[in-house]
Amino acid sequence: MKRKSRPAPPKSSADRPGKKPSSSKRPQRPEHPRRAERPERSERPQRVSPTERARHPERYERPLREDLVLQACLEAYGAIRHEGRLSDRALDFVLRHKKNLYSNERRAVAERVYGLLRRQRTVDFLLSRAHPRLDSLDKTRQDVLRLAASRVLYGEPLDAVVRTSALGPADAAALGALPEAAAVLEALPEKERFPIAASLPDFLAERFRAQFGRDAARAAEAMNERAPLVARANLLKGDRDALAKRLQAEGVQTAPTPLSPMGLVLESRLNVFSLESFREGFLELQDEGSQLLGMLVDAPPTRVVDACAGAGGKTLQLAAQMKNRGDLHALDVDERRMEDLRKRARRAGVHNVRVQLIPHEGPEADAALEPLKGKADRVLVDAPCSGTGTFRRKPDARYRLTPEDLEMHVGRQKALLSRFSLLVKPGGRLIYGTCSVLREENEAVIEDFLSKHPDFTVRPVAELLGPELGAKLGPGPFLRLAPHTHGTDGFFGAVLVRAK
Repeated sequence: MKRKSRPAPPKSSADRPGKKPSSSKRPQRPEHPRRAERPERSERPQRVSPTERARHPERYERPLREDLVLQACLEAYGAIRHEGRLSDRALDFVLRHKKNLYSNERRAVAERVYGLLRRQRTVDFLLSRAHPRLDSLDKTRQDVLRLAASRVLYGEPLDAVVRTSALGPADAAALGALPEAAAVLEALPEKERFPIAASLPDFLAERFRAQFGRDAARAAEAMNERAPLVARANLLKGDRDALAKRLQAEGVQTAPTPLSPMGLVLESRLNVFSLESFREGFLELQDEGSQLLGMLVDAPPTRVVDACAGAGGKTLQLAAQMKNRGDLHALDVDERRMEDLRKRARRAGVHNVRVQLIPHEGPEADAALEPLKGKADRVLVDAPCSGTGTFRRKPDARYRLTPEDLEMHVGRQKALLSRFSLLVKPGGRLIYGTCSVLREENEAVIEDFLSKHPDFTVRPVAELLGPELGAKLGPGPFLRLAPHTHGTDGFFGAVLVRAK
């Protein structure tokens, strides 16, 4: 039988019925001043575990507080567009300081900001036609309109967007005129229309058309969709099936990646870093295309060099492929990323990595590499690049890239490939990769290298990945991936063998 709420406690134990006054030598523990207001145990709200939330999100999803979401969106987007900050850092900064936002509100902020950045040029064009006074509006009102227009373009109902964006009649009318503005865009000649519809700078639009031909529009459209969340099973602690079972027990629904044998697409929307499976090192977040590039190393338990290791995503994959045996050298010029790699290696249970900070260039860099010269069975050069293959995840990168930047990347790629090729022993392999879809950073770099290093030859990637997987990847000797063809980020990979 449920007890009634307790009456307020008497002021002292001496006043309690049936209780003798206590001795003055034994001081009484003071009563909690708000004990009478505590709810019964059965009435108190119960804490819900992340696993329970992941299993039944519909039970715990709270309605969005649109005013708070919009304010956070404006702060993050303003930092990116008007202050030049990187999108991931700007969002991280804003969300870390918005501690009162619910988890679904945080997701909404990230999705809306990234969605607008992916369609930035398209949105600006449409609004300039739909709102005759757009340029005269203050900066914040323009950004509110941009966020609202982006939501409409991604399929949200117009009336819901108008209501939740607190738009006045003139701004609401502009959103209603978006279809007419879209018709104007569609009527433009292809050369004018494509850069705007693809939301690409003109020089990148030209390269997309040259690279993908008739598939350019489809390639650009796929670049403007949200990327899936993909994990790689840490083979040192269990295979993909074992990871899928662990994640299912934590309430996370998954699907196997169609190309990589160690990847899982995480279908539940959640904070991966809060999962026990992540904290205990059973998985790493890594795009499927990146996993395939790591597979090209075909790392034996001998001596392998990850020459541009960064924070170590592929380094950890190579360690698992090597079964924690042999020598794995992780090199990079960024000390902060090297420290991140050390932490990730400890969590993953990796023991065969030797982390080495190396100088950028010059005699000091050559001296640092001297002990490895001609001794590596495999050398992976995952070179810094334009990042054109990762526009789904870093949508603002397209607006930062210039023709001069691209030229600089190509020069550095050629220099890095030449430098690290010296580490490959006779009969060993040099694996070159980028997260770019542009020929000048990929095939053209390989052609230039081979013209200057006749002791290297190309080995077709299908020979390493097997006929079944090779057939899925497409023709040609190189690994070439893109969102519209494989559902992965854009990646390029080449395997070069040094003569014995």
